[in-house]
Amino acid sequence: MQKAILALSMLVLMASCHGRSGSGQATVIDSTSVQLLDTAYDFGKAVEGEKIAFSFRFKNTGTKPLIIQKAVASCGCTKPDWPQQPIPPGGIASIKAEFNSEGRVGPAHKVITVTSNANPAFPQLRLTGIVVPKNASTN
Repeated sequence: MQKAILALSMLVLMASCHGRSGSGQATVIDSTSVQLLDTAYDFGKAVEGEKIAFSFRFKNTGTKPLIIQKAVASCGCTKPDWPQQPIPPGGIASIKAEFNSEGRVGPAHKVITVTSNANPAFPQLRLTGIVVPKNASTN
């Protein structure tokens, strides 16, 4: 009886791990490939309170539609906006990121992680710069 329980436990464990790649993302049967045209944006210096927006462009270089399930920023001060419709093969689209610098004085390094059916996985998007205080003199 113990062997049956052990075998059943192993089967459940193997089934829960099935379909996963080493990166922790589910393997997608209808995967495609993506080429980023913009991977990082350095906004230089911004005055605290400014909202910095940038659109990261990418191209579906595969043979299947590219589907973006979600885009998550490393901080609540950055809001990503991504296409809700599939991007056809050869299509170019963008993920817009808006960084609100209010209360974020100092170096800024924001990362956006995209979940999609791209294989290899969609590279991370990076937004960097320096936020200076509102009352700092501009030289």
